[in-house]
Amino acid sequence: MKRIIVDIGFKENRVALLDENDLVELYIEKEDDRKISGNIYKGRIINVLPGMECAFVDIGEKKNAFLYVKDAIPRDVLLDNSIDIKNISIKDVVKVGQELIVQVIKEPHGTKGAKITTHLTLPGRNLVLMPYTNYLGISRRITSVLERERLKAIADEIKPDNVGIILRTAARGKEAEDLRTDIKFLLKLYSKIDRERNLGFAPRTIYRDLDLVHRTVRDLFTNDFDQLIVNDIETYNSILELVEFVSPHLLDRVNLFDGSHDIFGYYGIESKINNALAKKVWLKSGGYIIIDETEALTSIDVNTGKYVGKLNLEDTILKTNIEAAKEIAKQLRLRNIGGIIIIDFIDMNVPDDEKQVIKILENELLKDRTKASVLGITRLGLVEMTRKKVRSRLSSKLLKTCPCCEGRGTVYSEDFVLNILRKELQRTRLHTNAQAILIDVNPSINDLLIKNNNSLLNELEKRYDIKVFINSNEKIMIEEIKIRRIGKIKDIEKYIQDI
Repeated sequence: MKRIIVDIGFKENRVALLDENDLVELYIEKEDDRKISGNIYKGRIINVLPGMECAFVDIGEKKNAFLYVKDAIPRDVLLDNSIDIKNISIKDVVKVGQELIVQVIKEPHGTKGAKITTHLTLPGRNLVLMPYTNYLGISRRITSVLERERLKAIADEIKPDNVGIILRTAARGKEAEDLRTDIKFLLKLYSKIDRERNLGFAPRTIYRDLDLVHRTVRDLFTNDFDQLIVNDIETYNSILELVEFVSPHLLDRVNLFDGSHDIFGYYGIESKINNALAKKVWLKSGGYIIIDETEALTSIDVNTGKYVGKLNLEDTILKTNIEAAKEIAKQLRLRNIGGIIIIDFIDMNVPDDEKQVIKILENELLKDRTKASVLGITRLGLVEMTRKKVRSRLSSKLLKTCPCCEGRGTVYSEDFVLNILRKELQRTRLHTNAQAILIDVNPSINDLLIKNNNSLLNELEKRYDIKVFINSNEKIMIEEIKIRRIGKIKDIEKYIQDI
């Protein structure tokens, strides 16, 4: 049973993909943070950087987008084998102040703006329309030679002149009439965009792609899924309209969920989301993997944990690594981890075992719609791989930097905090006339100071010749100390009453 669960919430929509009740993908879209990938803009060149072979373009978003030279060169020129594009500079293609129509192909991330292209693509259910070119392509995931030849013949028959198309994986098994319906719809959309390009001044938005829910219906809701369940009547009706157009035979698989219950809670998705944010992921055998996400790369460590095996050490290691390989592919997809990934499998002494684990990892990655490549094993025995960055990681969507540890993942020890306190007392004694000091500390620090009949507190007072009053405050973080210096000891009662 494969399901798509749609949760329409307050200022946030979520879509979960379940495979046998296992959460395999999760998408989140906030009302004030909608994705811009796929949007088409009329932009203006702000700066041209020949040294980086890119230009910065104002498209009306918070950050300027960047346009690489390959994305600025017309598509027909790129496809012309007689032209050496390596000798084409960005300054020969665009000029500062120039207006042009661009499409976002990669979301802004961190300090980087969106990546854009002048090569427009308009996705439909079964195919992608490519204006201003005669290109014809077929998805690589359609591997049957006979099916590729059949689809190519249909595409040659129905493709309009001066327009390119790419047949998507969903086109597998479709007839000419199905593809004609897609082309007809996309040509209408393109005609509207083409009219808009000559109206108004840059920067301005010309076309916005579908929102998360309807994009999911268009791109993912295929025969592979048994159900699509949504908890909002208005969204349910709009989904039915879209499904009736793109896949009418799937109408009976769209269901409205009883709004009196939490849909994600009912299907056990909330607990699965919590597991997807955990650093340690347990395997069914008793082993586990540790996932460390950093800005530069992601490292994954495999451990046998509680699993002791039944035959011998090599068998135990192999089974743990095989299970880990399957889980790693699943976690990369679920957490949407992209970029460089380093995997430290348990050392295997048998070369055939290594090849078997790598092969299983590669096969599991084929289930992922995002391109991933296993590069091989390094001299240190680590597996190197990459996964394309398409959207933000799940952790960046649901988590924020801890204000206590500021992202370190650890806090200062009690001894370190006490050392800070000693320095503050010394500074107070040397540079002020204060006779007493009132400090607010975390209860764990307070316990250390008053332990063994205030021995540590008495030692501090004696060494720095100053009276110390302590206030234990649960709202204060362990590495935080709030200090109030008091000129005369007799005034301390007033300060204590204010607390």
